[in-house]
Amino acid sequence: MLNSWVVMPTCLPTVLRRCHACASERFRADGKFRVNANHKLLDAWLLVLCAGCGDTGKLTILERTHVRSVRPELLDRMHDNDPSLAAELLQDPVVRRRSRIALDWDGAWRLDTGGADHLDREVIDVSVRFAARIPVRPMRLIAEGCGLSRAEVERLTAEGKVVSAVRLSGKVSGDFTFTLKR
Repeated sequence: MLNSWVVMPTCLPTVLRRCHACASERFRADGKFRVNANHKLLDAWLLVLCAGCGDTGKLTILERTHVRSVRPELLDRMHDNDPSLAAELLQDPVVRRRSRIALDWDGAWRLDTGGADHLDREVIDVSVRFAARIPVRPMRLIAEGCGLSRAEVERLTAEGKVVSAVRLSGKVSGDFTFTLKR
């Protein structure tokens, strides 16, 4: 029987970028946008607050974009300060590259295993799905989902009792499956 686990975000990740005011490198995004119109051109930013001094930083979303080329529902979501739009845009590689930021997901996600009924079985087949592109070590997920220590998961992997098509020692942010034999 195949178990399905889901890695879900619980809040917006921390934005890693140097603050110009206090040299802190952590910003909090709370889903607030600023949209500025200059005649028929729009600028839009996702606002982030420095964790050190509280200063506001701006991540460019739209820059000198003609009003007619912006989808009306996107503009409405920015005007409504939609936090799900903020989450989508923070994960967009173009936005991250343009704003020169990285994301820190520590404490901003959880693993939903659907219950503990799989823990007593001899062989466990698990499909792990990511609700967002959250980079996590598969060994950490296996340890947390099966109630094992990471050292125990490493030992089981070395013995060939944890099998997966993905490399378990690095980080993944995409769906994968694994089999655990006890």
